[in-house]
Amino acid sequence: MEMKIQLKFAAALLAAGAALAATATPAAAADEQQFIPLLAYRTGSFAPLGIPWADGKMDYLKLVNERDGGINGVKITYEECETGYATDRGVECYERLKDKNGGASSFDTQSTGITFAVTDKAFNDHVSVLTVGYGLSQSADGSVFKWNFPLLGTYWTAADVMIQDIAKKLGGEDKLKGKKIALIYHDSPFGKEPIPLLQARAKANGFELLLYPVTAPGVQQKSTWLQVRRTRPDFILLWSAGIMTPTAIREAQAIGYPRDKMYGIWWASSENDVEDLGDVAKGYNGITIHNSADHGRVHEDLKKYLYDKGLGTDTDGKYFGTIGYTRGLMISMLQVESIRTAQAHFGKGKHMTPEQVQWGMEHLDLTKERLEELGFANLMRPVQTSCSNHMGDDWARIIQWDGKKFNVVSDWYQSNKDFIEPLVKELGAKYAAEKKLEKRDCSKES
Repeated sequence: MEMKIQLKFAAALLAAGAALAATATPAAAADEQQFIPLLAYRTGSFAPLGIPWADGKMDYLKLVNERDGGINGVKITYEECETGYATDRGVECYERLKDKNGGASSFDTQSTGITFAVTDKAFNDHVSVLTVGYGLSQSADGSVFKWNFPLLGTYWTAADVMIQDIAKKLGGEDKLKGKKIALIYHDSPFGKEPIPLLQARAKANGFELLLYPVTAPGVQQKSTWLQVRRTRPDFILLWSAGIMTPTAIREAQAIGYPRDKMYGIWWASSENDVEDLGDVAKGYNGITIHNSADHGRVHEDLKKYLYDKGLGTDTDGKYFGTIGYTRGLMISMLQVESIRTAQAHFGKGKHMTPEQVQWGMEHLDLTKERLEELGFANLMRPVQTSCSNHMGDDWARIIQWDGKKFNVVSDWYQSNKDFIEPLVKELGAKYAAEKKLEKRDCSKES
């Protein structure tokens, strides 16, 4: 009898242990996963930009899982959330995904408007907002914006580089005096973002800045281009995306405005913006984030590990390797390397919390050698961040459409810090005062 009781007790212990193991297994598995939310807009007026961008972002995460087995063995999980470029839908995606699977590693909002809306939330939620080439330009100041990372460049840096290239074509910055430069922009936070920099430049360089807002979605531009025909600016900067871009180029042709006097922001400078226009867009200038118009070994890896196996996101191959697609790759790579940097500090092979990923993003050091290992050496120059510098290094180049393809037509540019840094400090301090934020002492951060 006593033996039977002992056997029953032992069996009960085994059963309890098995049940405990069964309930513990999902938690242990979750610790070996890293969640990256993918906000996207495959629908709406910005879809021609959003689709290749989203494909590139997702494909790089797939590549890291398929080729490398994850980040030091930690598999990446992801979920795409469609925003349609609508701010309210973007906020809904953020709220739904921020705490999923142990917490979102970081959010690439893909929208300046959504970035504005979630920045205040990120301070309270302790989740990073990654805005490669867009967002709040003053958030380059990490002492104020702990959770914002406008890596690789902002709209201020892009506008400054455009002015530098115009000055070079004219024969020097002194030749800008008396010129007329127009900004035709999407009437939204995205389109308005470069205005402070351009106003500072106009004051310093003596050119007249003409501002022409275009109501979303940007298909009605007749009145804008009638004003252009009347004022005849020497150069036009185009802050557009999606269907607004080819519409503007067609209107320029209609009034006889030379396309080689036009500069499009990087979201208006991909093949999908101009390929249907052909020679109509010939001469049109664009700007790149770093050297995103080139191809790197990462594209070969994507073909080998994903597309040759039928695992690629872009099933018909329409966008693979395009400039917009490559920028998506760059964004996900920066997220992955931020996690890897965090792991090197907090423990390899482990799930990183959003706070730990923030540390990694703030301590990025992508050397030339590391970029070569990643297959991005042709696409990017070294990038290093710190507590005070959340942008890293803002290299860019000018590209030009020849009727069939974009060609790189400039050497490397960096923004002029004499114009950028005062704006970053001024508007960063203004934000801190309005939100009653205490600036971090970056001299004490490590």
